[in-house]
Amino acid sequence: MTMPPIIVLAGGLGTRLHPVTQTMPKAMLAVAERPFIAHQLELFARRGITEAVYCLGHLAEQIEGFVGDGSRFGVEVRYAHDGDRLLGTGGAVCHALPMVGDEFLVTYGDSYLDIDYASVVDTHRTSGAPALMTVFKNDGQWDTSNVEFSDGKIIAYDKKSQTPRMKHIDYGLLAMDRTVFDPWKSEEPLDLAVVLGDLVKTKKLSGFETTTRFYENGSRAGIADLTAHLSAMG
Repeated sequence: MTMPPIIVLAGGLGTRLHPVTQTMPKAMLAVAERPFIAHQLELFARRGITEAVYCLGHLAEQIEGFVGDGSRFGVEVRYAHDGDRLLGTGGAVCHALPMVGDEFLVTYGDSYLDIDYASVVDTHRTSGAPALMTVFKNDGQWDTSNVEFSDGKIIAYDKKSQTPRMKHIDYGLLAMDRTVFDPWKSEEPLDLAVVLGDLVKTKKLSGFETTTRFYENGSRAGIADLTAHLSAMG
């Protein structure tokens, strides 16, 4: 299977980790004695992803200086910059569209998701929907459950107003067709949650359920969990 490129949203300010992220971006924070982004890129390569576009803002030069073209990690890496103003997660994806084809994956610069990316792509291609959200049956264990999922469909998704029927959580990996962003202006600030909410309302968002827990380096507890996980893997 030919894997599509992945857009990585890595332009955030990392406010939960202040003061350290005031001088170093989250992607460069040490996890198991190496910058997090090294682990993430090696995971992509191991899972068959050969192209990545990193959407950068805060302290972008540190990430570019470390990663370069990505060749030493087995992934061709390019960069899209927010510019003078923050574009938001959806706006950053729009800004990166000229660097990808008609199909792509989207994830976050602080997410470590060791699942079968090829199965996610295959499910997206056979779903008939223009976008797919991976979900995990969280039951509020690691974070607030915000997705109602049933029979391969996302029934409801809301990061601010949850219901008892929401047993799953947005896992942090999307598969999308570029047509999803046709209604949105490419250089305007936009939250990806708004785009996903619109897809749910129009019944155009399918789902892929994984049973593999997610890891992240966006919090101190997350860094500790991920360090333990990577250390156990050797």
